[in-house]
Amino acid sequence: MFQAVTIKQIAHALSVSVSTVSRALSDSHEISEGTKKLVREYAKKINYRSNPIARSLKNGRSNSIGILVSDIANSFFSQTINGIESIAYEKGYHVIITQSHDAYEREVSNIGHLASRSVDGILISMSSETTNYDHITQLHERGMPIVFFDRIIDEMETFKVTTDNFKSAFEATRLLIEKGNRNIAFLGNAPQLSISIQRFNGYKAALEANDITFEDRLIKHCHEGGRNIEEIELALTEFRSGSVDALLIASDQISTSTMRVLAKINYAENLTIIGFSNSDVIDLLSPGISYIRQNAFGIGQIAAEMLIKLIESKYPVYDFETRLLDAELHWRGI
Repeated sequence: MFQAVTIKQIAHALSVSVSTVSRALSDSHEISEGTKKLVREYAKKINYRSNPIARSLKNGRSNSIGILVSDIANSFFSQTINGIESIAYEKGYHVIITQSHDAYEREVSNIGHLASRSVDGILISMSSETTNYDHITQLHERGMPIVFFDRIIDEMETFKVTTDNFKSAFEATRLLIEKGNRNIAFLGNAPQLSISIQRFNGYKAALEANDITFEDRLIKHCHEGGRNIEEIELALTEFRSGSVDALLIASDQISTSTMRVLAKINYAENLTIIGFSNSDVIDLLSPGISYIRQNAFGIGQIAAEMLIKLIESKYPVYDFETRLLDAELHWRGI
């Protein structure tokens, strides 16, 4: 069985006390620079690593944070996690990543597991199935630091960071109108998600601003977040029969799945498409698609900074903010 090196072994090897080794490794002013150097060099030589369990018992922290996303295979979330890790590791925190796969029961289970692992805080992006937030509000009321990113809960008072979804959808819809389109369909994620609501509102506001009548028949939601291809096929079939000339896809995963379905059913001719997508291969997809690229890495960085601020605050925090980051609209000239 693997046995980790202990500070007792370092103390014995260097003929100093355990307390001297401990203080040297923690950069205490009580220990001379010469002794600190001696201890650190020997610790490095024998590959010593501090015991996180012992450290957490001492300072009341595990120096780990939990992350809940729907799917790390989603380009947006993988880029967000990279942003989170860039800040977390810089600040001395490790991350534990879990996936809900857009399922409510798995979200509940994963959040409970993270809490039981004694993480110092949790970064959450809601699943598309979730409509009951009790599992989160109960943790929040018990003092667990929680920050929402991307898919947020407006009603809960804490830090949040997401894309300026209203603005992004408004500008994308306005561009579709400027290109001569009038029957513009909206294909979104589950309707209760914050991103779905904000993007729909931006789409609808752009129609109204350009004197285009809003029609319910042009609105479809994918309640399973784009995982059910049949759900997307049904929506596209109805759009096709309704003489749709443009499509705004308001979800990263749904954008990718939709392009596959369009190729399969041969429904892309004379259809102008803009979709939210952070995929690195979006430019290679056929049929072509213009896209809205979110600042996923920046969202992750800000979310991590917000959570660590909550964790390390010596006093209760009551002054919260919701940060909205701009996205980039890439027009492919199609």
